[in-house]
Amino acid sequence: MAHRLQPLRRAVAGALAGVAATLAMDLVWYVRARREGSDEGFAEWEVVGALDSWDAAPAPGQMGCKILRAIAGSEPPVERAAAISNAMHWIYGTSWAIGYALAFDHRRGWAGPALGAAVWSADYVTLPLAGLYEPIWRYDAPTLIRDLGAHLVFGTVTDVALRVAERRASVRTIGSTRVAMRR
Repeated sequence: MAHRLQPLRRAVAGALAGVAATLAMDLVWYVRARREGSDEGFAEWEVVGALDSWDAAPAPGQMGCKILRAIAGSEPPVERAAAISNAMHWIYGTSWAIGYALAFDHRRGWAGPALGAAVWSADYVTLPLAGLYEPIWRYDAPTLIRDLGAHLVFGTVTDVALRVAERRASVRTIGSTRVAMRR
């Protein structure tokens, strides 16, 4: 029987898996941007730079602004738009992966892509409700398929990273058991 990670370790493994998965999904988008003519380097493309307005912020930043406005009762300074955009992007990906790691101790092979499809679906529900996306029926099929594909990469990498973490924990446990048995 394989050793399963304890909840705190699963949460940490989920966070690390979320970082890897968010980076993998961003690399998918970056490669597509390069194919479409972008000449930016990855770091320049990945990190949101200074913004003149909240309307110029990407969806994660605009959502962060809405959340902070609801909490504080006033709009955060636009000087913080880039930092909030970058933080929200990474927090969103890692939070999905942490939730996945904690909720599903036993997963099937299709669970990673299912996670990606769930995140994609949630985006097309919550972001239109927040006024940041159009309703899903207003997007053409190629746009939705490209977005779904990137999210499937996210889910698959999350799941694979968690499986690697579980195997490493299992190997350490087996190794320490063998040492204890020799004494």
